[in-house]
Amino acid sequence: MPVIQGLGWTFDTAAAAYEKFRPGYVDELYQTLFDYLPIGKGSHALEVGIGGGQATLPVLETGCQLTAIEPGKNFCALCRDKFKEYPDFQIVQGKFEDVPLPENHFDLIYSASAFHWVPEEQGYAKAYSLLKKGGAFARFANHPYPDKERLQLTDAIQACYDRFYTPFHKRGIGAPAEYSAEAAKNRAMIAEKYGFADIRWALYHRTRTFTAEEYVQLLGTYSDHIALEESVRREFFAAIRDAINEHGGLFTIYDTIDLQLARKL
Repeated sequence: MPVIQGLGWTFDTAAAAYEKFRPGYVDELYQTLFDYLPIGKGSHALEVGIGGGQATLPVLETGCQLTAIEPGKNFCALCRDKFKEYPDFQIVQGKFEDVPLPENHFDLIYSASAFHWVPEEQGYAKAYSLLKKGGAFARFANHPYPDKERLQLTDAIQACYDRFYTPFHKRGIGAPAEYSAEAAKNRAMIAEKYGFADIRWALYHRTRTFTAEEYVQLLGTYSDHIALEESVRREFFAAIRDAINEHGGLFTIYDTIDLQLARKL
């Protein structure tokens, strides 16, 4: 989905739905991360933009101390309750670039589908300053691509965007493009500008299949969709729901998940 800057606030208005319908990340990603930087009891980790906690449990289960930074008060409340059984978990409400944090303190700083909301220069420079020597920064995200098998359905959904989404935002979503290895590499190399080294990247793939109702509930967790005026959003989602049901009742998303790793030497 396209990112429209300035809409970061929207997610917190749909915190419960976000936690329910946004996906987590594949086990292979965490294996790659922990092979790159083993952490455990005594380690300090920082998660930037915890959201609904989709990327939190695998890190907590290492036994480390985990601090999460999250601007949304509803997400903060949700995650405090979700991870209340973990005494070494704490969450701080605020934006990463604004929250005071100890320098040279963290072994791992990571962000899952959230770091694009942080201004690049502030975000990378701050992450570098907060890490211990030898510590790592991990950035990863999920990039969905529409159904490759039900092409008539994909076209019908695109027509719904042309009818409702584009007139409201005065911009289209553009032709779908699968996230590429080149894009992952280019994102990984951003860290080099801010002093990081030992830069690596990887891609992972999966599919998710939704009923019409599940898919529109997922769409209701995206910032640009939340920002639609309510009557427009209602008609838009109804049209998408009808399109899916008219084409067999299921819609499959093809996910590409990218991981970027970088180290403070």
